[in-house]
Amino acid sequence: MEQYYFQTQKMCVGYDGKPIIKDIEITLPKGEILTLIGPNGAGKSTVLKSIAGQLRLLDGVVYLGKELLSEMSGNERAKKISVVFTDRLQTELMTCREVVATGRYPYTGRFGVLSKEDERIVDEVIALVQITDICDQDFRKISDGQRQRVLLARAICQEPELLILDEPTSYLDIRYQLEFLSVLQEMRKKKGLTVIMSLHELELAKRISDKLLCLKGAYIDRYGTPAEIFNDRYIGQLFDIPKSSLKQIDSTLLAYVEQIETW
Repeated sequence: MEQYYFQTQKMCVGYDGKPIIKDIEITLPKGEILTLIGPNGAGKSTVLKSIAGQLRLLDGVVYLGKELLSEMSGNERAKKISVVFTDRLQTELMTCREVVATGRYPYTGRFGVLSKEDERIVDEVIALVQITDICDQDFRKISDGQRQRVLLARAICQEPELLILDEPTSYLDIRYQLEFLSVLQEMRKKKGLTVIMSLHELELAKRISDKLLCLKGAYIDRYGTPAEIFNDRYIGQLFDIPKSSLKQIDSTLLAYVEQIETW
């Protein structure tokens, strides 16, 4: 257990006692980014929700460091794991800043009163995710892309060790996709943040990930580094895409993606 920060053993996930994916084995050192890829309906969200504890495991275990996630209390888990899923957050008359500040609740006690240190962290994260210009707006009235950035800020405010994201760039244009992912890279470098996420954008997944988990069918199809995963033959098989189509990558996207490494 000691050499890996996150590890699953024989993890089986599904619904109502019916397995969808079996024998999921993941080993991830602290500070690395793991991205789940695969066709729609392959079970990416199910795996993420099972890791996050929102779905009960059908079999197997998940370790965070030396601890079993199943034996951690809700508050302990909230201090170590943040999640951003595609489900709509229900808010009532809350500004974006107030939504971000809810990320501090695991540390504030039962009354949710923020200390000066909590306020400082909220301000710091708002600046980091570049949402200062909308922090006083009603969360319900901003765009989907802006909501996604606010929810990322809330997750970072928890100061997690592990961040779980389900399609975090879905509502973002190219510029904000790259800004979003550059924030993750900065957090992993500065604070050793470990990230497990799903992405549809294969070129982004290739550039930002340390490891990739490929889902197709009842078992993991492949697990490895981008160099091991990304070749025309395998990706074409995973997504049932003709080889000729894989060559038609938008050159504008590639130009933007290459900026990640310099940001």
